[in-house]
Amino acid sequence: MSVSGSETLFAGSIPELYETRMVPMIFQPYAEDLARRVADLSPARVLEIAAGTGVVTRAMAAVLPESVELVATDLNQPMLDRAISVGTRRPVRWQQADAMQLPFGDAGFDLVVCQFGAMFFPDKAHAFSEFRRVLRPGGTLLFNVWDRVEENEFAEVIVKTLAGLYPADPPRFLERVPHGYFREDVIARDLAGGGFDAAPRFETLAARSRAASPDIPAMAYCQGTPVRNEIEARSGIDLAGVTDACTEAMAARFGPGPVEGKIQAHIVTVRR
Repeated sequence: MSVSGSETLFAGSIPELYETRMVPMIFQPYAEDLARRVADLSPARVLEIAAGTGVVTRAMAAVLPESVELVATDLNQPMLDRAISVGTRRPVRWQQADAMQLPFGDAGFDLVVCQFGAMFFPDKAHAFSEFRRVLRPGGTLLFNVWDRVEENEFAEVIVKTLAGLYPADPPRFLERVPHGYFREDVIARDLAGGGFDAAPRFETLAARSRAASPDIPAMAYCQGTPVRNEIEARSGIDLAGVTDACTEAMAARFGPGPVEGKIQAHIVTVRR
């Protein structure tokens, strides 16, 4: 699966909508889960990849001692700028970095952590080789990826609605990227290709996604992710119209008031 430039571009109004809509709706529960796992490993130096607007960074900063050095990176500087504006309760080193070519020396971190970023790497085995390079011997790579779109109900509604609106050429970002890297055998193969000799450990974790009204997930997915770039690249119905259609679909599936649906992800742990 290749990933295009538009599918890794989080800029413009996307960082704000991502932080205010997507983070509390689907990312917060898994951020807290990863932070607990990080704390259990008692690392001294942590590198976060694809930190986005900082939801995992904040969760780790809340549970790790201040003696632990925490370096948070992302490919997109606008996402980091939003993370910095939110802030953390303890010092964090923020740095723009490409996962494909990390600007860090060898064997410098006890733990590399990444929340819902691996799906975006254009060459996953190469990215994993970079993570292994910067890990100390015995260090740990900890990351999560979304399960298939059918196991994530809000995303599934959006995908089906977009397919109905654009039958000849539906936007497929959600299927191709966030929900396109869920097979354990493929992930294990890519980790081995990146030089990890140990067998990875997989855990599937279901949670609940909640929002106060159906327009929140509609706007979050349509305007707070690169789905927006796909919609704006197509002629016909505009972004507002697509968002309205997705709001109606969400209300039809989950009701007109507060909405709730299943989300599911895989947590992957592997030692260097």
